[in-house]
Amino acid sequence: MSIQIDKNKCISCGKCRNICPGNLIYNDLRGKAFIKYPQDCWDCTACVKECPAQAIKLYLSGDIGGNGGHLYTSQEEKGCLVWHMVDRFGREEVIKINRKVSNRY
Repeated sequence: MSIQIDKNKCISCGKCRNICPGNLIYNDLRGKAFIKYPQDCWDCTACVKECPAQAIKLYLSGDIGGNGGHLYTSQEEKGCLVWHMVDRFGREEVIKINRKVSNRY
C-alpha cells in the first residue's frame, strides 16, 4: 500500500508534508507535494485526511482485498469526515465518520 499524490490537484498548501509522521512528503520546485520513498509509507492516512484538495489517495494492496482499489476523503459534512472507497472496478462506497467520536478510547 502507498499513497499517490495528484500534482494537478495539489494546491501546495504543505499540510500533508507537515502532518506526515515519517517525513516522507516533499515539495518539488513548483511547490507541489510528492512522496519521495513510497515503500516507506506507514499507510496511516494522516495526509489523506489533511489534504483540503483531495489530491491524495491511498492505494490498497491485494493482501487486504484492495487489488487496485483506493480510498480518499472529500470535504467534511457537519463535523464528519467523508471517506470514499473505490474498488478496482470503479464501484464506490461512501462512509461518514464523526470526527468528535472517531478517536475516542
